Amino acid sequence: MVVCFCYHIALGASMATKPFVTRAEQPIAPDLYADRSVFHRGSSSFSSSSGRRDLVFVVNPRGANGKTVKEWNKLVPYLRTRLSEHYNICESLTSGPCHAIDITREAIREGAEAVIAVGGDGTFHEVVNGFFWAGKPVINNDGAARKPTALGLIPLGTGSDFARAFGWKNNPFEAVDRIAKGLRSQIDVGVTHEENGEYHYFVNVADIHLSAKAGFYAARYKRFGNLCYVIGALQAFMGHQNKDLKIKVNDGEWEVYPQVTALCIGNAKYFGGGMKITPNADPFNGNLEVVVLQDFKWYDFILKLHKLYNGTHLTVKNVSSRRVHSIEVEEVSSSGSIYVQSDGEHLGFLPRKFHILPAAIEMIC
Repeated sequence: MVVCFCYHIALGASMATKPFVTRAEQPIAPDLYADRSVFHRGSSSFSSSSGRRDLVFVVNPRGANGKTVKEWNKLVPYLRTRLSEHYNICESLTSGPCHAIDITREAIREGAEAVIAVGGDGTFHEVVNGFFWAGKPVINNDGAARKPTALGLIPLGTGSDFARAFGWKNNPFEAVDRIAKGLRSQIDVGVTHEENGEYHYFVNVADIHLSAKAGFYAARYKRFGNLCYVIGALQAFMGHQNKDLKIKVNDGEWEVYPQVTALCIGNAKYFGGGMKITPNADPFNGNLEVVVLQDFKWYDFILKLHKLYNGTHLTVKNVSSRRVHSIEVEEVSSSGSIYVQSDGEHLGFLPRKFHILPAAIEMIC
């Protein structure tokens, strides 16, 4: 049996203070075949001569302060036992920000069976963005009639909010069993972009103002695990001011929402390490759930934090929710200082547009 391992090990710069950007130019394909000559001499593609399709595992070696790659190495023998009889197993370690995007695009173009993110929500987020390029889905180069490349997840990082949406435990062996079964479901994907800007994709939650600012700061403290979200929130509260925002839903009329503390746009339910912020969101229903928190003070979060985590906050005063297909968000005063993030990645500042892509990706689940 042929088992392929393709290694990419390098040092990458931190993305904690940089906006996450999906690049518009044609990406340079990563060197996915550096070590595969041992198994496929002269091969220049993922697909092997045996006709077996590839499972490409994208691993962030710096995830969870290095814990991700250690847990991954423990998992590999079991993974080989369960999967290598029917698939080529290809491992790719990311070298820095956006590398997982390039790896994913190349794997899809070469006709991989699935691209599986190994790590936390950050790695998964990049892999999802790799399914698209220049506003369109990436497609197989040879155009052969075959089922599309699927998306997979082995949760091993600091946070696994998307796994929570499916009720999955942080158990990598169970994740491998799901991959072995190969059951697929089509999931929705959220899209955001600035006016004439690049498209950016998310599967969990995009959020604006205080929560996005907290996420921006939390990224600096990932070494503390889920405690990073608490530290980020405390830092974000310093000097925070609620702002008047205006929104346009489903291409309708502009509406003004005064004193907005946070605005969250959910394709799935969870963010921030288990906070059930958009409790009615469902990645299968073709909608986004928008939750707006208005005129919150710092003590409101302390008193109502349990409601935010268990998803009962929609009954709280100054919290509203609605389902949308698209939404535009702008600041009334246009200060240019309102933070925006999606799936925990800093994107920049308002204004922004968001919409849903129904059934955009087939996911192993």
